[in-house]
Amino acid sequence: MKHYPKTKTLAAVAIAVLTSLAAQAGERATPLEAHTLFEQAVKYMDANGPERAFAAFNDRKGEFVRKDLYVFVIDDKGVYHASGAAPEALVGLTVLNTTDAAGNPLFREMIERTRVSPEATVRYMWLNRVTNKVEPKVSYVRKLGGYVLGVGYSAPRASADDARAMLERAVALARSDGHATAAARFNDRRGDFVKDDLYVFMVDMDSGRFEAMGMNPALSDTDAVGLRDAAGNALVAEMIAKLQSADEATVDYVWRNPVTNVVENKRSYVRRDGRSLIGVGHYLE
Repeated sequence: MKHYPKTKTLAAVAIAVLTSLAAQAGERATPLEAHTLFEQAVKYMDANGPERAFAAFNDRKGEFVRKDLYVFVIDDKGVYHASGAAPEALVGLTVLNTTDAAGNPLFREMIERTRVSPEATVRYMWLNRVTNKVEPKVSYVRKLGGYVLGVGYSAPRASADDARAMLERAVALARSDGHATAAARFNDRRGDFVKDDLYVFMVDMDSGRFEAMGMNPALSDTDAVGLRDAAGNALVAEMIAKLQSADEATVDYVWRNPVTNVVENKRSYVRRDGRSLIGVGHYLE
């Protein structure tokens, strides 16, 4: 394995990373493409061992660098052993205490979460090597011996059109399959009604309790009317009040983005179906 200098910091290599990658361009990879590469990388390292895998993952013209996807590997001390993004700049760097753009200790979280369960999904803010912008990112990570292997994909903010489209699908499901079946689908964190920063919530307008909450299914059957946003606004009560005299409404408030883990401005579109409120929101720039 080639050895690289270990005295750099992430700040010191940022320019090198940008310079080495600025010439590369390509389309965004999908979550499915990221997970496929992740599974292939895990199998490769299992079959070939760490050293041979590191060489393959660090080959920026090899099979483990695709579109804006690449494989990275750190050890239990937070030292990079592979990074298809910029191996010359990153391999050998200790990043255990490094935080992302939102202040989250992403590498420490990866290590700690894979100690509890061999495989995990971690969300954070990171540099997209294609756009050269800091964006929300989701990484699949797995513990392999004394290492943590990961592949991540950039998860850009959903648009108003994305939110409205998901709401249309959610309402259609509730009407065709019934609210109980729909609520179960909305609460499935791995289902098609939870995608990055988009999710569906449903509230019983008479009881004021959540029927479903895709971001946090544990909130189902808990009080929704008394819920207030970070600015103190009773957002669900406002939604219900607007739907007493209309079939649909729009409500702006301040809420935590599950991808960035930061409180942001949000706009939700809500629809009344029977005595249930169904809503989907998107985060504003």
